[in-house]
Amino acid sequence: MEVGPKVESKNSEQCLRGIYSYCAPNINKQSAKTSREKPRAGIMLYLRRLFSQELSPAAQTDFLGCLQQAPHLLTNGFAGSQALESLSWLHNLAPCFPLRGDQIHVIHEPQHFYDTLVQRIAMAKKRIVLASLYLGTGQLESTFVQTLRHSLQSESSLRLNVLLDFTRGTRGDLNSKSMLMPLVREFKEQVQLSLYHTPDLRGMTKRLAPPRWNELLGLQHMKVYLFDDAVIISGANLSNDYFTNRQDRYILIEDKPLADFYAQLIGRVQEFSLAVSPDATEGLHPNWRILPYEGTKQEFIQLARKRISDFVQETYKRQSQVRDLQTRADTWLFPLLEMGQIGIHHDSLVTKRLLSSCIAGSRLKLATGYFNLTQEYMDTITHECLAQCSILMAHPNANGFQGAKGPAGGIPAAYTLIAKSFYESLVRRKQNHRVNFFEYEKPGWTYHAKGLWYYLPEARLPNLTLIGSSNFGERSVNRDLETQVCLVTTNTDLSQRLQAEADRLYDLSQTAEREIVRRAVPRWVQAVVRIFRNFF
Repeated sequence: MEVGPKVESKNSEQCLRGIYSYCAPNINKQSAKTSREKPRAGIMLYLRRLFSQELSPAAQTDFLGCLQQAPHLLTNGFAGSQALESLSWLHNLAPCFPLRGDQIHVIHEPQHFYDTLVQRIAMAKKRIVLASLYLGTGQLESTFVQTLRHSLQSESSLRLNVLLDFTRGTRGDLNSKSMLMPLVREFKEQVQLSLYHTPDLRGMTKRLAPPRWNELLGLQHMKVYLFDDAVIISGANLSNDYFTNRQDRYILIEDKPLADFYAQLIGRVQEFSLAVSPDATEGLHPNWRILPYEGTKQEFIQLARKRISDFVQETYKRQSQVRDLQTRADTWLFPLLEMGQIGIHHDSLVTKRLLSSCIAGSRLKLATGYFNLTQEYMDTITHECLAQCSILMAHPNANGFQGAKGPAGGIPAAYTLIAKSFYESLVRRKQNHRVNFFEYEKPGWTYHAKGLWYYLPEARLPNLTLIGSSNFGERSVNRDLETQVCLVTTNTDLSQRLQAEADRLYDLSQTAEREIVRRAVPRWVQAVVRIFRNFF
């Protein structure tokens, strides 16, 4: 099944000309700096090649090698709960951290998210680890940075590690990097600021792609906020909208082994990211020897993949040994990673397995801020999933790109087009009775929540949830660095809190099938969806 209409070459050419008009001032400015002016035809050829490339199918790597070779479990792996037996396969595909439900706190509102961040920073004694796409530049963000400064001043043993994306974090004169440079300079021994740079941004693309457009190729998208032995897993960035009126999901877990796992994971990604020095220059981490945009791309990818895969496999073996010792556990947490840029496909394999193994009589609620499910996910929901599915997404009025300047302003319509195509496919295959669409809309708010809630047959409350940074789209699988956690629980109180979280989101939504089909989509959006679908 193809998503979106077939694109005539004439329409594609017109769209690329429009993109050229939008990008040309930046490209020409860059060309002037290098004294290598390129004719208009050459730039058009460059753009056509850049934005028409198709991603190759996710390659099977050795990342899950030792996990997939593990013997099948003789028990269901969830002590004292035969009802969860159909989910036992999770223990063979990801490290397991046994917990109690009272170690987990569900955060509902952006303001509570911000308050929790600031409070936890003020309380931290040993370590703070922040991984996000970017840090904003407004007043709330300034207060956030000042809180970090006060904590570093008062605790000389406190260490701060920050991982952001290079392209997004250095956009504009006032940016994430400039917001944090005073801390890097003042606390040289306590602060490490790293900027992840995709290995796909190199050569002519790095020289010519203007700001914002260079972000299309790949980003650091993980959202992990860690304070001593507690960690927040979320899809929210560190900026004003996410602190005030942009709805997301957030879960706080108090567990030292899990906090250690994420602190070490972020540390390993920092190794192959750019290290920011007190003089504001970016260079190699002391443990690394290849810049992501120089040398051999494949060598960089192989080394980076090995650093991550070795770490996760070591964690898997260790946690397999301690899992059965946690006799009081009523909740089991499985961290999932997706780093398609370096050949790691883990979260997507687990997500597909979960979708395909939903049994008859079960229910599934799936939320995404941007409806651009991969073709594989849509095919799985259509042909293999047996659950009753409710898909929640942003109404165009709640989409963060609504009203944006330039081509980005057409992104909400593009998501509508993709959703419409999927719905019409379900109708053709007589599966639309099983899959329903909902759109979130709250006046003055935008929507960014993602994840899913899974209910076993006859269950009133969710037995499992996925929460993290993944939007289940093409970018999440193939372009960006992502993490989310799969949480399975028999704790009634925690299940009730997860149900309340889902209810708060769905209560602000309306059924959307009729609106999706009727909503007009501009012709130029229809023309570029196929070209750009892998980039948003």
